[in-house]
Amino acid sequence: MGRRLPARAGGERELSLRFRLLAAAAGIVATSLLLSGALTWFLVRNVELQAAQDSVDRNVQVSAMLVRHQECLMRTGVATNAGPAACRLTDGNDFSGRLDSSVAPALGSSRLLLLGRQRQVLYDSQDPANAEIIDITASKRVANVQEAQPVFGGERYLAAAMAIAPARDPLGALILVLIVSRSVTKPLTQLAGAAEDIAGGNYSRRVGIRGPDEIGHLGVAFDRMAEAVERARSTQREFLANVSHELKTPLTSLIGFSQALTDGSLKTDDEKTRAATIVHEESERVLRMSQELLDLARVEAGTVSFHTTAVDLAAQLRQELDIVRPRAAAAGLSLEADIPAGLPPVAADPERLHQVLDNLLDNAVKYAPRGSSVRISASSNGAAVDTVVANATGDHRPDPERIFERFYRADASRSAAAGGVGLGLAISRELVAAMKGTLRAELDGGSTLLMRLTLPKSG
Repeated sequence: MGRRLPARAGGERELSLRFRLLAAAAGIVATSLLLSGALTWFLVRNVELQAAQDSVDRNVQVSAMLVRHQECLMRTGVATNAGPAACRLTDGNDFSGRLDSSVAPALGSSRLLLLGRQRQVLYDSQDPANAEIIDITASKRVANVQEAQPVFGGERYLAAAMAIAPARDPLGALILVLIVSRSVTKPLTQLAGAAEDIAGGNYSRRVGIRGPDEIGHLGVAFDRMAEAVERARSTQREFLANVSHELKTPLTSLIGFSQALTDGSLKTDDEKTRAATIVHEESERVLRMSQELLDLARVEAGTVSFHTTAVDLAAQLRQELDIVRPRAAAAGLSLEADIPAGLPPVAADPERLHQVLDNLLDNAVKYAPRGSSVRISASSNGAAVDTVVANATGDHRPDPERIFERFYRADASRSAAAGGVGLGLAISRELVAAMKGTLRAELDGGSTLLMRLTLPKSG
């Protein structure tokens, strides 16, 4: 017995390392989700900004026509084949007044500027005192249009510009600029700031932008994404805390009893046998937990292969009952079945379906009060087949809303050795979803737990 101890101690270290790797992997997955979410919204924000810029670039051409229409105080002569009618220019003040009364109102919430030779503002429809200098660059998407992002009053705007023939401009301006309203740029800037906050770890950040337009839809979608990221982060923290808690007891037993075997503090053969038995049982418990966690991770990642075929559900249910019958008898439970003749086959993976049904029946046998019964029934329901596993709950009634959570136990005082680690139902639901079915829980009359499994009919 003493010669086998190093292998057990090595296995203990391997299991501990394995779970550390699992915890690290969970952290990497959650971090990747956060970073990918933030990156996605940076990209979406850039796409929306470009769409807004393109809209301004197109609208500036219409605005240019409106401005040119106000250049003439009156037209002289009549247009002929030789050329257009002559135009007598207005003076600067009259021209500015025309822009204020005729052009600016037509632009709605947008803003019109005229720039001089040095790109200095000569006219601003919203701020007559504005004399800022604006840098502009050629648009890469719209011909004969230039773009800018000026900052006024601490707010950044999107702008598009077009050249004006200097001989026709009473103010001597060379460029007219149309600036889009802050109703577009401000929410996009707000979204960008929120994305940066989430990337920095502030997962509770929301933008609260709503509305019937694309920006409003984007705000709603962003807040949904932020909520999903926050839930993922919370789930990761809870997952790591639960794994640490579940590992603490078996690893403590492994370390304590293996040390007792090593230092010779156990004198009698009975003591050594008991210690070796506990080391073996706790090692199997940790190994089982490790396997269940890996199974859950594979299913959620979509790396588990499924071989869907027509499964005789009635025969499968009878086989599962035969398997669980000894466990039910040992627990003082009776098994009841209502499986009608002619039950149609279901489309499922036979091995995965066995895993799901075994989990459901095992859960019922573990938690049903002694002297009660576990009942399994099946029925055809349209294009699907429903299977129900029912058992009494006793004093500790489970919460149907939480029963599929990892590590959830209705009886928190029950040990993992007696009640499992609370991963079987979480795995089962993921397996059922992968087979295009559903698995849900409900309480009937407050004292009977019903686990409803729905799978599609074959063919």
